[in-house]
Amino acid sequence: MTERVRVTGPPRHTAAGRPASRLGDVHEQTALGDVYLRSLLREQLGLAVRVLGALAVTLGTLPLVFHLAPGLADADPLGIPLPWLLLGVLAHPLLLLLAWRYVRRAERIERAFADLVGNDRPGPGSEAP
Repeated sequence: MTERVRVTGPPRHTAAGRPASRLGDVHEQTALGDVYLRSLLREQLGLAVRVLGALAVTLGTLPLVFHLAPGLADADPLGIPLPWLLLGVLAHPLLLLLAWRYVRRAERIERAFADLVGNDRPGPGSEAP
């Protein structure tokens, strides 16, 4: 009589006994996978804090500037009051720039995470370097 074998998925270890992919550690919620996820979340949180800090420094300090120098609020470059020009016109390109940079950096962080936990071996159909 033959012994029953239970197949649940691809093998998790290579012939050398090391994990075939770190992604298994993340999915299985091991201590190492937890370290990877905390690292990803820390990077994402740091990015969000930096972007919000840049936003606070640029747009958040404008009320303070207008309070400390009330003469600026009366300036009318191009026939438009300066506060309206800064907050109504120039703020939008700044917000778009911050959003664009945030998305690009977030995607870079996610790619680095995927490369870190991804399969270290070349996949089927790809050539080894």
